[in-house]
Amino acid sequence: MIAKLTGTLDTSALDHAVIDVGGVGYLVQASGRTLRRLGNPGGAVSVLTEMHVREDRMVLYGFADAAERDYFRLLTTVQGVGPRVALNILTALEPGALTQAILAGDKVALSQADGVGAKLAARVAAELKDKVGDLSLGPAATVTAAAAPTGTAATEAVSALVNLGYKRVEAFAAVTKAKATAADAAVGDLIRLALKELSS
Repeated sequence: MIAKLTGTLDTSALDHAVIDVGGVGYLVQASGRTLRRLGNPGGAVSVLTEMHVREDRMVLYGFADAAERDYFRLLTTVQGVGPRVALNILTALEPGALTQAILAGDKVALSQADGVGAKLAARVAAELKDKVGDLSLGPAATVTAAAAPTGTAATEAVSALVNLGYKRVEAFAAVTKAKATAADAAVGDLIRLALKELSS
């Protein structure tokens, strides 16, 4: 099993790169996010990898960091999400934003990815909502499953902010932060605190 590649970027395309490691070129499928971080051909690169072995071929998938790799593994457990769709999701949403979208049940955000319709987006959110808290996503993931706003007041506050024109994922994040500072706050107080977060 190949877990990591360190070498020189030989070529880069829309959905893959070739990394030269000691004279051997490894073709690595990757998200747009990872490909952008690799830089220009000729530069030194290092990627974490996940190898999928099929009857007819072996495919290497590359990731700029452990958070993206772990999300790739998690996404591909959802029925209808193969490696290509998982990479498309990771191209559209970096891990921190993806965590927020899943916890908020934000089908619109998830549907930004090529190959993800409303039905699949809903399935991703439903199946992964209780699992994303197990991922170690670093400081980018400002919302975790443990901190997710729950209860009638939080739900109503998110709904009110969405009705005011905020995106659901933004409203969700703001209410989460508000609830962290005032756990037993009423709906009105949560909305006020969340609006303060959104305007800061």
